[in-house]
Amino acid sequence: MLGWVIACHDYAARDYAEKLEAQYGPLTLCRTVDYWAGLSTNMLSRMMCDALWHVDAGDGVIFLTDIVGGAPYRAAALLSHKHPHSEVIAGVTLALLTHMYPLRDACDSAAFRDAIVQAGGESVTSLWHQQQKNPPFVLLHDK
Repeated sequence: MLGWVIACHDYAARDYAEKLEAQYGPLTLCRTVDYWAGLSTNMLSRMMCDALWHVDAGDGVIFLTDIVGGAPYRAAALLSHKHPHSEVIAGVTLALLTHMYPLRDACDSAAFRDAIVQAGGESVTSLWHQQQKNPPFVLLHDK
């Protein structure tokens, strides 16, 4: 089962998790991280790392964030580079999470990433999709 780290501004992550629990019962391998103004990036990174550690069962971890380029997205992006089979998604809503929750058992992390981006439409993207738009800079040496 894919682990989920829901990380959003203010208390949206906690609200999403509470509403998902009301519908599906206790959320296995799911943690929330709420980011609010004034929280240091160091503390946010530590909270995200702790959440990652708690939800990683070896099948992959999905970081679900609210805003592309926001602090939770950036912290998740840094962690994902060091952790295999992790994906960073941005633009999530409660409706999208509710729709995607049953797929946690059915997909690997890359398939889940593609499915959630497709289901979310233009407002949802992933770190991987963003990197495909802007490939890494490569120096070309003179011949």
